[in-house]
Amino acid sequence: MKALVLNQYKQLDYQEMPVPKPGPGEVLIRVQAVGICGSDVHGMDGSSGRRMPPIIMGHEASGIIAELGPDVHEWAVGDRVTFDSTVYKLDDWYSRRGMYNLSDDREVVGVSTPNFRRHGAFAEFVTVPQHIMYRIPDNVTFTQAAMVEPVAVALHALSLTPLQLNDSAVVVGAGMIGLFVIQALKLAGAAPIIAIDLDDDRLALALKLGATHTFNARTETDLAARVKQLTHGRGADVAFEVVGANATINTAIACVRKGATITLVGNLTPTVEIPMQKIVTEQLRLQGSCAINGEYEASLALISSGKIDVGAILSAEVPLSEGAAWFDRLYSHEKGLMKVVLKP
Repeated sequence: MKALVLNQYKQLDYQEMPVPKPGPGEVLIRVQAVGICGSDVHGMDGSSGRRMPPIIMGHEASGIIAELGPDVHEWAVGDRVTFDSTVYKLDDWYSRRGMYNLSDDREVVGVSTPNFRRHGAFAEFVTVPQHIMYRIPDNVTFTQAAMVEPVAVALHALSLTPLQLNDSAVVVGAGMIGLFVIQALKLAGAAPIIAIDLDDDRLALALKLGATHTFNARTETDLAARVKQLTHGRGADVAFEVVGANATINTAIACVRKGATITLVGNLTPTVEIPMQKIVTEQLRLQGSCAINGEYEASLALISSGKIDVGAILSAEVPLSEGAAWFDRLYSHEKGLMKVVLKP
């Protein structure tokens, strides 16, 4: 099969690779669409430490079942499917407690670390366990289904966050997942929904998708004051940080009221500095949101119904053979590029 392989950092090659063989409980999927995730772009240069070459990356994908491994039940060749990015054991202690995203020895499709290597979907074929697969509704395209994973990441973040009708919310970072968080907040009845970013084009899209107010952190001198003006002088009830950097996390903390919850979704840098005294004296709650924990069916239903718009985030659909060039464009932060879907 043809695959896009990270053979060394910053070197992606479109080359021949063996077709993987599904093991017990696994299926072989003929990939129809696969999205380039921001974590893949950061993994390409080695900065994340989670894409150790050689590796076939790609974990946001959809396709058609091409072959069943032993002991596969309730699936058939030809089924249209997508799959979770987390590979977990069903008998793990965390999985049994309904937290499979935190399971011990979990693996991630298209990721390699010192502990595991699991080739992903930047290829014509990929194998995954049957228990992480989901059927694609008839009216959802393969391209739309390849964008379910980031929608589910956004829904998981909301599921962890105490949110009541008409609560005010700040979203710091209007990239792809931030825009899905904004759409989910609108569905949940949050108001106002305040988006903060450095890019005016992304902020304009945030308004289109559900934000009520936007601020450019590059030009706005006092974001906390502006947010307080919109929230009865208190600050936002909840905040979502969807970048993972020192400045953006501190912006989220500055913009909330006392007793608020800040949900950290971004994971760009390994360490940050935070204002400990403010967090303690204002009884703020900082929590991480890791991946997905059962939100795939809801994500597919919301896309199928049109309540979540994934097409607005899509920048381009291109052949897998051109993937290396599009990685370079994303890596250089080409203006206007947000989501690229590859077609093997």
